[in-house]
Amino acid sequence: FFFQFFQMTAEVEGGSEVYVGLSEGEKRFTAELEFVQALANPSYLIYLAENDFFKDERFINYLHYLQYWKTPDYNKYIKYPQCLYFLSLLQKESFRRELSNPGFGGNIEKQQMLQWIHYTNHRMRPPAAILEQQQQLQQLQQQSHSNA
Repeated sequence: FFFQFFQMTAEVEGGSEVYVGLSEGEKRFTAELEFVQALANPSYLIYLAENDFFKDERFINYLHYLQYWKTPDYNKYIKYPQCLYFLSLLQKESFRRELSNPGFGGNIEKQQMLQWIHYTNHRMRPPAAILEQQQQLQQLQQQSHSNA
């Protein structure tokens, strides 16, 4: 049901070229991958809450079904790993209910932005301890070459 809904939505919004030439299995894979990755967007989660998707038991079952994306065979295709975290949170009724509260979604967006900033800064610049270890290793290597 929801696969067909998201496929139709993509076709209406001009995204049908994504599905051209794909088998039914590939179309389903692509649509589900797009949907799962959209869960990384807090604004989209709020949209789903505001439009009562989380009150539809079929949609809740669909979210449960999509957990297979957490397995290594499938998560290697994920570009936005935050979506898997939100997929886990969406399994909880309390989280789905909170998404309807004003401010909650904004708080999620802020936390996500802070995480990205923190991750990017630490990924781009190694911690001082690692740099120090690398310098010590280089010094030892230079000493061993000069002693030889």
